[in-house]
Amino acid sequence: MTLRELKVCLLGDTGVGKSSIVWRFVEDNFDPNINPTIGASFMTKTVQYQNELHKFLIWDTAGQERDSFQTLKNWVKELRQHGPPNIVVAIAGNKCDLSDAREVSEKDAKDYADSIHAIFVETSAKNAININEVFIEISQRIPVLDAGGGAAGNGFKLRRRPSETRTRTCC
Repeated sequence: MTLRELKVCLLGDTGVGKSSIVWRFVEDNFDPNINPTIGASFMTKTVQYQNELHKFLIWDTAGQERDSFQTLKNWVKELRQHGPPNIVVAIAGNKCDLSDAREVSEKDAKDYADSIHAIFVETSAKNAININEVFIEISQRIPVLDAGGGAAGNGFKLRRRPSETRTRTCC
């Protein structure tokens, strides 16, 4: 089975729920009193996707701004200019459970995501709504490896040699 490491960096303003999304995905838990991230935190989770294992390497960054939808456009511009050419962008409209406090309509967010060819999913880390779906969508957008394990160049095969009982995962 192929193990692919998928680097995920959560970007967004202070208080939008980045840490809660990661915590819900990795630990399937929600802490209403979670402390703000200082600098960045790092977590991992490995899930099976089709015939591959996807190990999400998740960097949760500290937020700084307070105008999330406008700042999002700046983040995307930076990612497109300086990120890898096959970068997958996913937009999580978190806190969908707080519809009365909505600042951006779902249609506007979806239209923007479509215009930049990004994934868009409305989520609620608090109520466990669509958190796993964001990561499934990311898995679906990752380029397929060719028969030699190449193409994207970011995966490696887990194989057992006939005489070994342990799986080797390293060069």
